[in-house]
Amino acid sequence: MLAFVVSAVALAGLAWIVSFATEEVGRRAGPAVTGLMQSTIGNLPEFFVVIFALGAGQLVVAETAIVGSILVNALLVLGLVIIVGAWREQDGTMRFSARLPNDTATLLMTSTFIIVLIALADTAHDPASHHVRTISIVGAVAILLVYGWFVSQYLRTGGEPQPESEPSRMPMATSVVLLVIAGTAAAFVSDWFVHALKPTIHTLHLSQAFAGLVIVAIAGNAVEHAVGIVLAARGQYDLAISVVKNSVAQIAAFLFPVLVLISFALATTLTFSLAPIYIGAFLLTALAVAQVTGDGEAAEFEGWALVAIYVILAAVALYE
Repeated sequence: MLAFVVSAVALAGLAWIVSFATEEVGRRAGPAVTGLMQSTIGNLPEFFVVIFALGAGQLVVAETAIVGSILVNALLVLGLVIIVGAWREQDGTMRFSARLPNDTATLLMTSTFIIVLIALADTAHDPASHHVRTISIVGAVAILLVYGWFVSQYLRTGGEPQPESEPSRMPMATSVVLLVIAGTAAAFVSDWFVHALKPTIHTLHLSQAFAGLVIVAIAGNAVEHAVGIVLAARGQYDLAISVVKNSVAQIAAFLFPVLVLISFALATTLTFSLAPIYIGAFLLTALAVAQVTGDGEAAEFEGWALVAIYVILAAVALYE
């Protein structure tokens, strides 16, 4: 329990460092480059948590950690960012560029497509259900190609840096190095976190689904939590949305398929075959994200709605 608490606090502390470095980089690089860079570094803990979980034979924790990372960012973190941003505005509405939210919804739908098809094949027990591994490999490669095209277009046409309203607190090179060091340190802390997770689950009598969807997801995504909320509180809405949305897109369309491919070299294999409850949550989250942020603005109550959806999901996972 002590190791679990210490590692969770360490992740939160590293998240604060990453939020500071991200803001400094964002002053010069713009929301597109900064959001992508931060999400890549911020998702290192999720990557290593899943790798270590698969190595330990904890498939349920690995699956729920990935799904939970997507859901916690798309629902809880995005909802809190909208609440904080909308609260700052006189009309109670947070406004931002609509392109990235729409692209994120498209990438979520692309990942959901193969997950739903495999689930239907499993339910019907048709011939395709006997080739889930092969279908997962083909799907992973196809999704990665789509994500690669998205990133190339996004970086070419992304937002430009905003004029600096206050002087930078450290040089650009120092900010980037700090960002990389903090993100890498978070990856090592995640190893301690996973080792302490199993006895903690046993001590607290929690389900593995709740541990993955809630505890691991929230701790592993502490970077995005801190960065997105802090940036929204300072009125940097495009950068805040970029950080959160890039994380969602990257986990769904890059991290998940990459881990599927890597898992074939590990003791436990990860595929796109998930339990029905996770499939439903995945699909409905993609629809909710498109509905709330697709028009480039969001009211405070919409942020609360996203948070409420995540709370409902956590309550279901508690009894899985």
